[in-house]
Amino acid sequence: MKERTVRVVGIFIYFDAFLEAIRRLKDLGYRDLTAFSPVPHHEIEEVLEKPQSPVRYFTLGGGFLGAVTGFGLATLTSLNYPIIAGGIMTGGKPIVSIPPFLIMAFELAILFGSLSTILGMLLNIRLPRPRVQPGYDPRFSVDRFGLWVRCPADRSGAVEEVLQACGAEEIRRDEI
Repeated sequence: MKERTVRVVGIFIYFDAFLEAIRRLKDLGYRDLTAFSPVPHHEIEEVLEKPQSPVRYFTLGGGFLGAVTGFGLATLTSLNYPIIAGGIMTGGKPIVSIPPFLIMAFELAILFGSLSTILGMLLNIRLPRPRVQPGYDPRFSVDRFGLWVRCPADRSGAVEEVLQACGAEEIRRDEI
Protein backbone atom coordinates (compact mmCIF):
# COMPACT_ATOMS: atom_id res chain seq x y z
CA MET A 1 0.00 0.00 0.00
CA LYS A 2 1.29 3.43 -0.90
CA GLU A 3 2.29 5.66 1.98
CA ARG A 4 0.18 8.78 2.33
CA THR A 5 2.03 12.08 1.97
CA VAL A 6 0.95 15.51 3.09
CA ARG A 7 2.21 19.02 2.51
CA VAL A 8 2.61 21.13 5.61
CA VAL A 9 2.47 24.87 4.91
CA GLY A 10 3.99 27.35 7.34
CA ILE A 11 3.40 31.10 6.99
CA PHE A 12 6.00 33.43 8.53
CA ILE A 13 6.09 37.17 9.18
CA TYR A 14 9.82 37.47 9.85
CA PHE A 15 12.54 36.49 7.43
CA ASP A 16 14.98 35.28 10.10
CA ALA A 17 12.42 32.88 11.57
CA PHE A 18 11.67 31.64 8.07
CA LEU A 19 15.36 30.88 7.39
CA GLU A 20 15.73 29.20 10.78
CA ALA A 21 12.79 26.90 9.99
CA ILE A 22 14.39 25.91 6.68
CA ARG A 23 17.71 25.20 8.40
CA ARG A 24 16.12 23.06 11.12
CA LEU A 25 14.06 21.06 8.65
CA LYS A 26 17.13 20.47 6.45
CA ASP A 27 19.03 19.27 9.55
CA LEU A 28 16.19 16.81 10.25
CA GLY A 29 16.55 15.38 6.73
CA TYR A 30 13.67 17.00 4.87
CA ARG A 31 14.71 17.80 1.30
CA ASP A 32 11.42 18.45 -0.48
CA LEU A 33 11.01 22.08 0.60
CA THR A 34 9.45 24.89 -1.40
CA ALA A 35 9.99 28.45 -0.24
CA PHE A 36 7.92 31.51 -1.16
CA SER A 37 9.05 35.07 -0.64
CA PRO A 38 7.52 38.41 -1.61
CA VAL A 39 10.97 39.67 -2.68
CA PRO A 40 14.06 37.77 -3.88
CA HIS A 41 16.63 36.84 -1.21
CA HIS A 42 19.86 35.06 -2.08
CA GLU A 43 20.00 33.61 1.44
CA ILE A 44 16.99 31.40 0.64
CA GLU A 45 18.78 29.82 -2.33
CA GLU A 46 21.92 29.28 -0.26
CA VAL A 47 20.02 27.56 2.56
CA LEU A 48 17.91 25.37 0.23
CA GLU A 49 21.01 24.30 -1.76
CA LYS A 50 19.08 23.89 -5.00
CA PRO A 51 21.01 22.52 -8.01
CA GLN A 52 22.06 24.85 -10.79
CA SER A 53 19.56 25.49 -13.53
CA PRO A 54 19.93 23.51 -16.79
CA VAL A 55 18.90 26.58 -18.82
CA ARG A 56 22.56 27.33 -19.58
CA TYR A 57 22.74 24.12 -21.64
CA PHE A 58 19.78 25.32 -23.71
CA THR A 59 21.68 28.57 -24.31
CA LEU A 60 24.88 26.75 -25.29
CA GLY A 61 23.04 24.41 -27.66
CA GLY A 62 21.08 27.26 -29.25
CA GLY A 63 24.22 29.35 -29.69
CA PHE A 64 26.10 26.48 -31.31
CA LEU A 65 23.19 25.67 -33.60
CA GLY A 66 22.91 29.34 -34.55
CA ALA A 67 26.62 29.63 -35.37
CA VAL A 68 26.52 26.49 -37.53
CA THR A 69 23.36 27.75 -39.23
CA GLY A 70 24.97 31.15 -39.89
CA PHE A 71 28.10 29.63 -41.43
CA GLY A 72 26.03 27.16 -43.43
CA LEU A 73 23.64 29.80 -44.73
CA ALA A 74 26.44 32.16 -45.78
CA THR A 75 28.50 29.36 -47.36
CA LEU A 76 25.63 27.81 -49.30
CA THR A 77 24.48 31.24 -50.49
CA SER A 78 28.00 32.05 -51.73
CA LEU A 79 28.42 28.69 -53.43
CA ASN A 80 25.07 29.07 -55.14
CA TYR A 81 25.86 32.59 -56.44
CA PRO A 82 28.42 31.64 -59.14
CA ILE A 83 25.97 29.16 -60.64
CA ILE A 84 23.34 31.86 -60.99
CA ALA A 85 25.69 34.63 -62.12
CA GLY A 86 27.70 32.51 -64.51
CA GLY A 87 30.64 31.80 -62.20
CA ILE A 88 32.35 35.19 -62.44
CA MET A 89 34.94 35.71 -59.69
CA THR A 90 35.57 39.35 -58.85
CA GLY A 91 39.13 40.46 -58.14
CA GLY A 92 40.38 36.91 -57.56
CA LYS A 93 38.69 36.72 -54.16
CA PRO A 94 37.65 33.28 -52.89
CA ILE A 95 33.97 32.50 -53.09
CA VAL A 96 33.87 31.02 -49.58
CA SER A 97 35.67 33.42 -47.25
CA ILE A 98 35.55 32.85 -43.50
CA PRO A 99 36.04 36.38 -42.06
CA PRO A 100 32.89 37.94 -43.52
CA PHE A 101 30.88 34.86 -42.58
CA LEU A 102 31.76 35.37 -38.91
CA ILE A 103 29.28 38.24 -38.78
CA MET A 104 26.41 36.04 -39.91
CA ALA A 105 27.48 33.22 -37.57
CA PHE A 106 27.73 35.61 -34.62
CA GLU A 107 24.32 37.17 -35.27
CA LEU A 108 22.53 33.83 -35.59
CA ALA A 109 24.37 32.44 -32.54
CA ILE A 110 23.04 35.35 -30.47
CA LEU A 111 19.53 35.00 -31.93
CA PHE A 112 19.26 31.22 -31.50
CA GLY A 113 20.94 31.35 -28.09
CA SER A 114 18.51 33.94 -26.74
CA LEU A 115 15.45 32.16 -28.14
CA SER A 116 16.56 28.81 -26.75
CA THR A 117 17.24 30.45 -23.37
CA ILE A 118 13.65 31.68 -23.25
CA LEU A 119 12.38 28.25 -24.32
CA GLY A 120 14.53 26.49 -21.72
CA MET A 121 13.38 28.87 -19.00
CA LEU A 122 9.71 28.32 -19.83
CA LEU A 123 10.16 24.53 -19.89
CA ASN A 124 12.02 24.46 -16.57
CA ILE A 125 9.54 26.64 -14.69
CA ARG A 126 6.70 24.68 -16.26
CA LEU A 127 4.86 27.59 -17.82
CA PRO A 128 2.15 28.10 -18.75
CA ARG A 129 0.55 26.89 -15.54
CA PRO A 130 -3.20 27.20 -16.02
CA ARG A 131 -4.06 26.91 -12.33
CA VAL A 132 -2.42 27.82 -9.07
CA GLN A 133 -1.28 24.90 -6.96
CA PRO A 134 -3.49 24.14 -3.96
CA GLY A 135 -2.19 25.54 -0.70
CA TYR A 136 -0.68 28.67 -2.21
CA ASP A 137 -1.54 31.77 -0.21
CA PRO A 138 -1.75 35.19 -1.93
CA ARG A 139 0.03 36.71 1.08
CA PHE A 140 3.24 35.06 -0.16
CA SER A 141 3.31 37.69 -2.92
CA VAL A 142 2.63 40.62 -0.59
CA ASP A 143 4.25 40.53 2.84
CA ARG A 144 4.59 36.95 4.16
CA PHE A 145 7.06 34.12 3.69
CA GLY A 146 5.78 30.65 3.01
CA LEU A 147 7.36 27.24 3.42
CA TRP A 148 5.91 24.01 2.02
CA VAL A 149 7.26 20.76 3.37
CA ARG A 150 6.28 17.47 1.73
CA CYS A 151 6.47 14.63 4.22
CA PRO A 152 4.83 11.31 5.14
CA ALA A 153 1.54 11.76 7.00
CA ASP A 154 2.89 10.12 10.15
CA ARG A 155 5.81 12.61 10.35
CA SER A 156 3.74 15.75 9.77
CA GLY A 157 3.38 16.36 13.52
CA ALA A 158 7.15 16.74 13.89
CA VAL A 159 7.24 19.19 10.98
CA GLU A 160 4.43 21.24 12.51
CA GLU A 161 6.31 21.35 15.83
CA VAL A 162 9.45 22.66 14.13
CA LEU A 163 7.47 25.31 12.26
CA GLN A 164 5.68 26.33 15.47
CA ALA A 165 8.99 26.51 17.40
CA CYS A 166 10.47 28.76 14.71
CA GLY A 167 7.61 31.23 14.98
CA ALA A 168 5.21 30.39 12.17
CA GLU A 169 2.18 32.66 12.18
CA GLU A 170 -0.05 29.97 10.70
CA ILE A 171 0.38 26.27 9.92
CA ARG A 172 -1.83 24.26 7.55
CA ARG A 173 -1.78 20.68 6.36
CA ASP A 174 -2.81 19.89 2.80
CA GLU A 175 -3.40 16.36 1.52
CA ILE A 176 -1.58 15.53 -1.69
